Amino acid sequence: MSKGKTVFVGLSGGVDSSVAALRLKREGYNVVGVFIKVWHPDFLVCNWEQERLDAMRVAAKLDIPFLTCDAEQAYKDDVADYFISEYEAGRTPNPDVMCNKYVKFGAFLRFAEEKGADYVATGHYAQRMQNKGSDPSVYEMHRGVDTNKDQTYFLWTLTQQQLSKTLFPVGNSPKMQIRKEAEAAGLLTAQKKDSQGICFLGHVDIPEFLSHYVELKEGDVLNESGEIIGSHKGALVYTNGQRHGFTITIQDTQRSAYYVIDRDMEANTITVSPHKKILSSSSNIQLQAVNYIDTPVTLDQKLELQIRYRQTPLQCKVAVIASDTMEIELLEAVDKPSAGQSCVLYDGDHCLGGGIIA
Repeated sequence: MSKGKTVFVGLSGGVDSSVAALRLKREGYNVVGVFIKVWHPDFLVCNWEQERLDAMRVAAKLDIPFLTCDAEQAYKDDVADYFISEYEAGRTPNPDVMCNKYVKFGAFLRFAEEKGADYVATGHYAQRMQNKGSDPSVYEMHRGVDTNKDQTYFLWTLTQQQLSKTLFPVGNSPKMQIRKEAEAAGLLTAQKKDSQGICFLGHVDIPEFLSHYVELKEGDVLNESGEIIGSHKGALVYTNGQRHGFTITIQDTQRSAYYVIDRDMEANTITVSPHKKILSSSSNIQLQAVNYIDTPVTLDQKLELQIRYRQTPLQCKVAVIASDTMEIELLEAVDKPSAGQSCVLYDGDHCLGGGIIA
C-alpha cells in the first residue's frame, strides 16, 4: 500500500504528529511534513512561530521535506467566526469539531491533493478501518486504543471521501508508547507537553475574547424562584451546567456550588441552581446537520452516544430519522446538554457519525 504513495503529514510541533510522520516514513511512504498556519486575533499572544520551528526541526531530523499550509482564511471564516456567532445566538459551539471539518480535513486536504499527495495524516488518536462486510472500499472510523486519548468525538463530521484520503498512524497505540518511540528516535518533541488547543482555543477567557467582537452587558443571576442572588458578565457566554464565571452575592456558608440551568437572552439573566438540570431516560434529543461516516443508522437501533469529550458513553436508541435530522431516545439519564453541542454516535468502538444538538 505504501509503495510510491505520498503522504502529507500535519506537523503541529507536538509529539503525536511527529511520531505519525516517523511511522509513515518507516513504512515506506514518501512523507512530507506540513505545518498548518491558522488565524489568531492580534490581541492574544500565540506561539505559532515556536510550534512551526519545532515542526521544522522534526522534519529535518526525519529528513523529509517541509511545507507550510496557509489556512488562516478557512480558520477565521469557519472556526473563529462560527465560534463567535454561535455564542451570539445563545448556543454552545465546538470549535475543535469545525477545525477538523474545515481546516485539517478541508483546507489542508485540498492543499495536499493540489500538490499531488495520495493521503494526509494527522496525530489524532483514532483508527481508520476497512469495512469487514461485503464492501471493502467503505472505510469506518473506530476509537483510538488509548481510551483516555481517543479523539473520535471531534471527528464525527468526516465523510467517506475525506476518510479514504486520511491516515491515523498513532491511533493503534497508547500515548506512553508514542513518547517512547519519539525518545528512541531522538525527536525533540518526545517529552513536550500536549497542546491545549490552537491559539485562542487554548486557555482563553471566553468572555474576554468575545468582548472584542460582541457587546457584553452585565446582568442578574437568578435562583429558581426568580430572586436576584448575584451578577454575571453577559448571558450569552454561559452554557448549561457551568458552575464558574458568575458571582453569587448572598451570604450562605452552607450553600453548595451553583450550576447554570437556564438563560434568558432578551432579559440578559441566567438562572442557577444547586442541582444540574437532568434529562431523564426516555427523553429525546433532537439532532440537526447529521452526518454518517459510513452506514446510516436504522430506526430503533440501539447505540451509545457522547455529548462531551471523554464522557462515559450513554445508552440510547434511534427514535426518528429524517434526511439530515434525527431524534435519539435516551435509555439512561444525563445532564441536559446545550444547543450547539456535538452529539456523537457509536456502536461499540465504531464511530458512526453524529449531529448538532438542536
